[in-house]
Amino acid sequence: MPQILATTDADFETRFADLLSMKREDSPDVDAAVAQIIADVRERGDAAVIDLTAKFDKLDLAPERLAFSASEIDALCALVTAEERAALDLAAERIRAYHVRQMPQDAKWTDPEGATLGWRWTPVSAAGLYVPGGLASYPSSVLMNAIPAKVAGVPRLAICVPTPNGQANPLVLMAARIAGVDEVYRIGGAQAIAALAYGTQTIAPVDKITGPGNAFVAAAKRRVFGKVGIDMIAGPSEILVIADADNDPDWIALDLLSQAEHDESAQSILITTDAAFGTAVQEAINKRLQTLDRREIAGKSWQVNGAIITTRDLTEAAALSNRIAPEHLELCVADPEALAKDCIHAGAIFLGQWTPEAIGDYVGGPNHVLPTARSARFSSGLSVMDFLKRTTMARMTPAALAAIGPAAEALASAESLEAHGLSVSARLQRLNDSPKKTG
Repeated sequence: MPQILATTDADFETRFADLLSMKREDSPDVDAAVAQIIADVRERGDAAVIDLTAKFDKLDLAPERLAFSASEIDALCALVTAEERAALDLAAERIRAYHVRQMPQDAKWTDPEGATLGWRWTPVSAAGLYVPGGLASYPSSVLMNAIPAKVAGVPRLAICVPTPNGQANPLVLMAARIAGVDEVYRIGGAQAIAALAYGTQTIAPVDKITGPGNAFVAAAKRRVFGKVGIDMIAGPSEILVIADADNDPDWIALDLLSQAEHDESAQSILITTDAAFGTAVQEAINKRLQTLDRREIAGKSWQVNGAIITTRDLTEAAALSNRIAPEHLELCVADPEALAKDCIHAGAIFLGQWTPEAIGDYVGGPNHVLPTARSARFSSGLSVMDFLKRTTMARMTPAALAAIGPAAEALASAESLEAHGLSVSARLQRLNDSPKKTG
C-alpha cells in the first residue's frame, strides 16, 4: 500500500521526513569488488576485460571482437523496421535542435585599465557513453548521451553496451549510427568503466564518461572520477505529479506508472489539493496494474515507494516539491507556468496535462538524463555543457599591468608568496626603468 499523507495530519512532518529519507536503491556494498575489477583492468587491460565479460555476461570475446565491426552494425541495423527508424530519426532531430541552442558563446573584451579578458569553450577530446545492455537496453539513452556530445564538437565518441549471451539490441546500434558514434564496444559493468577511464591495448581512454548503470557501474564511476570526468551518479527513476481535480485520474495513474515500471526501486508520488481525486488515481492505478505488462515491477515500486499527498493549496504543494527535488515534475494544474515559478528544484518540468513525462523520455527535445535522489537541489540534467570546458583568457598591456599590478604585489606579500609578487614587480621595475617618451 503506497503511503497516504495529508499536510493537515498531526504526524505529517515526521512521515514526510521519513519519505524523503527512504533508501530505495538496492545496492549492496560493491565498492571492494569494483576496486578489484578496476585494478585488474589497469594491470591486464584487454585480458581482464575479456575474462570479466565471460564471467558476468557469459560471452567469450577476443581483443578484435571487443568492438562491433562495421558489418555487424550493418546487419543489426537492417533488423530495425522503417517505423522504428523514423521514430529514432524524429527523436534525434528534436534532441539535436534543442541542444544546439544550449551552445555557449566565447567572449572577449577590453576593460578600462586596458587588459584584454575573456573565455573560450572547447570540447573534451573523447567521451565514453555507457548504455545498459541486453535486449532491455534503451536506444533513447544513446541519443540523449551522444547527440549533446556531438553538438558540443567531441571528436571521438565510444559506447560501451553489454551484450549478455551475445544478445544485442538492433535499435541501440541504429541509434549509435544516427548519433554519429565512432566506436561501440560489447562490454559492460565496472570493467567497461575502467577500460574507458584507463584504456586497454584495444580501447583508448576517454576524458569524460556519461550514462546510467547498475550499482557496479555507479561505484566504478565514483572511483574513476578525477582520472576522468563523469556526468552524475544516477539512482532509481522518480516522478512527482502535482495535479488538481480537473484531470483524468487514469492519465495521472499512467504517468505515475510510467516511472514505476522502470524498476522496483523507482518512486512515483502524487501531490493533489483534492483528497477524493487522490483516491480516484489510486483506484485507476490498481485497475491498470491488472493488465500492465510490467505489472510486477510497477506494482512493487508503487506499493513500497509510492505516495499520495494531499495539501491545503498549491503553495504547499510547491514547497513540498522543492523539498523532494524530483527528477521529473509534472504540473497538471490550471496555470502550470505560474506554479513552475515556485518549483525551483527539479530535474525537468512538464507543463500541463497534455505534457506527459514519457514525451520527455523520447521526443520532447530536452535531455532525459537527469539528477535523482534529491540532487536536483544542486545539479542539472545532461547537456552540451557536460562535454565542454571553459578556458579563461587574459592579456595585459604595460599600462594595464602598471594599473593593477601593485594590488597583486600587495596581495602576494600578504600571502607570503614572494615569487608571486616578484614576478609582477620585476615587470613593473622594467617599466619604471624604461626611458619616458616625450613629445
